[in-house]
Amino acid sequence: MILPIVAYGDPVLRKKAKEIDSEYPNFQKLLENMFETMYNAQGVGLAAPQIGLPIRLFLVDATPFADDDELSKDEQELLKGFKKVFINATILEETEEEWAFNEGCLSIPDVREDVFRKKTIKINYFDENFKEHTEIYSGLAARVVQHEYDHIEGILFTDKLSSLKKRLIKGKLNNVAKGKVNVEYRMKFPLAKKGR
Repeated sequence: MILPIVAYGDPVLRKKAKEIDSEYPNFQKLLENMFETMYNAQGVGLAAPQIGLPIRLFLVDATPFADDDELSKDEQELLKGFKKVFINATILEETEEEWAFNEGCLSIPDVREDVFRKKTIKINYFDENFKEHTEIYSGLAARVVQHEYDHIEGILFTDKLSSLKKRLIKGKLNNVAKGKVNVEYRMKFPLAKKGR
């Protein structure tokens, strides 16, 4: 089932999400719905807060990036099968130089900006079977994970922009909260009723 994606301005996007365990109700169905919702919106990642659930769960499928000719063959190969579920994730360290990449977010349509992030991360998480992993990712794989991880920490990519950039996009962000955007997927706008 395709779920509505919560838009910028909803308080759930600002909450630090809570851990869950294997007893979480209808968990496999939730994962199916989240993947279906993400693919429907042509996203490469989706976090539970983006569908209104303040829990430490996100999923990624960076396969679309595997066709990028500007990436090394090794990175293309890694991204080809980079489809994962992250439960109760904790980033243990972020290393190497920061690098910029143009990011967007399904909760903030029509806004894309260059965001600086560290190149490599070490992350501890549980997979969809609640099996624990500690892994290291670099490049675009790390970036996709960092972006979604921020969501379970109550952080949006726009928080990482300079004060000037934030001022320049303020009007666009207000329009997103009010539902004054054209999107091809279902969304829930926090200020749509009041703002129109």
